[in-house]
Amino acid sequence: MLNIALIGSGVIAQFHLRALAKLKTARAAAVCDVRPDVAQKTAAEFNVPRWTANAAELLADPGIDAVILALPANLRTALALEAFRHGKHVLTEKPVAMNAAEVRTMIAAQGDRVGAVASSRYHYFASARAATAFLRTGALGPLRTITCRGVNPAGPPFKNPPAWRLRKDLNGGGIFVNWGCYDLDYLFGLLDFKLTPQFALARTWQAGAPYASYTAPGSDGETHIAALVTFAEGCVLTYERAEFSTLPPDNRWQITGERGTLTLQMLKAKSANIVLTEPDAEKGTRTRVIWEGDESELTTEHDGVAADFVEAILQKRKPQTSLQNALLFARVADAVYASSATGKPVAFD
Repeated sequence: MLNIALIGSGVIAQFHLRALAKLKTARAAAVCDVRPDVAQKTAAEFNVPRWTANAAELLADPGIDAVILALPANLRTALALEAFRHGKHVLTEKPVAMNAAEVRTMIAAQGDRVGAVASSRYHYFASARAATAFLRTGALGPLRTITCRGVNPAGPPFKNPPAWRLRKDLNGGGIFVNWGCYDLDYLFGLLDFKLTPQFALARTWQAGAPYASYTAPGSDGETHIAALVTFAEGCVLTYERAEFSTLPPDNRWQITGERGTLTLQMLKAKSANIVLTEPDAEKGTRTRVIWEGDESELTTEHDGVAADFVEAILQKRKPQTSLQNALLFARVADAVYASSATGKPVAFD
């Protein structure tokens, strides 16, 4: 029975606590929050035997095997480094860190401990497993484009939007690190993270005047991004994400090769189809369903993260998204933000 401590007791920590409660091989042994009343309330609500406002106390405790860092990105790297120093396994919330340099410091410090990242959430659906298995056959041929467009029109204004969500100093950026980490973890992960980025060109925009009230005071992160990234393997990523916008809804994830296009559903949908468009000698092209099902009621994305983390520790294997895997997204994010700031293409090191 692994003893896991939750550091940070906000909304996302509660998902992790519910997921841990379903496991027979691990338990939530402690919760921590700088707000003692929140830590105490969370511990009572989830029957966690211990609470504290002092993270260092848990990190130094030899009875704690692993920690889940469920607090803003600007605080996580220092805690992860201290956790690794004390021999703990670490699951960090998304985005993995503030920048790629921080990810590299964590990789250098982890030793033989598991370092996992919660941006893997959408890999635990049967649809994602089916898409991964299909892509590993090489049936698409040499890859050409990886496409993601996730845009939605603005709904009613948020009530009390969290301060960290669109703050560069707290979260490293805006919607790209909030949702792009999921999008690209999903797409890159389907391809086993075997991509070598070369150049990035991007533009970002903050919330426009009609939607200024949708963001917390002090927000300086983007709510709309468009980007293009080239890879040494010969393919190109085209990416757009927007919230608080007038754009009509369009959510699609596609991977195109010389011999076919796979159209995917990352988010839970009632018809979460994986559809292949391929050449046809008579009609030119034809489509067929690779996988079809209803995943709209599943909670796999939250349960899967905790379960995979625990299994990776017990089985001494890599998690679905390791720190090394997540470094690819962090590098892309660094280049995308640098390109947006300068208005010029950026080369990867």
